[in-house]
Amino acid sequence: MRLQTLAASIMAICLSTSAATALADEPIQVIKPAANINLGLVDLGKKLYFDPRLSKSGFISCNSCHNLSMGGTDNIPTSIGDRWQQGPINAPTVLNSSLNLAQFWDGRAADLKAQAGGPIANPGEMGFTHTLAVQVLETIPGYVREFKQVFGKDKIDIDQVTLAIAEFEKTLVTPNSRFDQWLLGKADALSADEMAGYGLFKESGCVACHNGEAVGGNSFQKMGIVEPYKTKATAGGRADVTGKDADRFNFKVPTLRNVEMTYPYFHDGAANTLTEAVDIMGRLQLGKKFSDAENAKIVAFLKTLTGDQPSFALPILPPSSDATPRPKPFAK
Repeated sequence: MRLQTLAASIMAICLSTSAATALADEPIQVIKPAANINLGLVDLGKKLYFDPRLSKSGFISCNSCHNLSMGGTDNIPTSIGDRWQQGPINAPTVLNSSLNLAQFWDGRAADLKAQAGGPIANPGEMGFTHTLAVQVLETIPGYVREFKQVFGKDKIDIDQVTLAIAEFEKTLVTPNSRFDQWLLGKADALSADEMAGYGLFKESGCVACHNGEAVGGNSFQKMGIVEPYKTKATAGGRADVTGKDADRFNFKVPTLRNVEMTYPYFHDGAANTLTEAVDIMGRLQLGKKFSDAENAKIVAFLKTLTGDQPSFALPILPPSSDATPRPKPFAK
């Protein structure tokens, strides 16, 4: 009996080791829930994320372009900014953005804190200034109290604002996708077609760029390696940051987590469907024309990357005071 028990224990250890080894060999890793989070900072950041008073119009918030009910994006080719301006580039998803090597398509922001301040002061986005945004917050008693509770200071500054928004955004990870369940050993989490799609995804070379926890977001790559990518968009990619012509059309590889929710695709939002995106990426990046059946299997696999979406009570924003400047949505 003892020998049987010992044999069973050894077998369990071997199976566990085998599963761990198999997981380590996969180019995609399980996405983990957020850790080491300051809850007070998160709660403040959540309010700021949803507060349109950080914009000149009093109408645009972070959630306008990175809608947490729509995969962390806005599902239009380029976002709508202050005074109905058309944005120059597709809004990347905020979900799992803490896993990116840098923020924005061109990587001009090193981290979430640096990114959070950009749209507020961009005349084509929220159309405000950091100074004016802080002045608005300082006239709202509820914010004054909460900032003091969180930071222990009497004065609000833009660093506190962006730090709070970034801390909230760190919580926006999407674990427990069916693909993660498969990685963790649930053999029946994927269908035969989805497994075949993952096989094609690996064999064709997609994993050279789309790998890791976020299935992307950890490198910059040229759009149009085998064939040039034709677009009317003016964004130059990393070249807009570095000034180097060699970096032209190099963009941050987007995450494929929740990709079925984050259409349209590419930096210019030109691909409306996953089928179209897979076809274009196959031809332009890999020099491979996927058959309709192959394309459908890859799309089926990509849909298994949808994880648990952020779920929380909608924040109730503190009311403005009589001293709070009123927005001017139609001002020229």
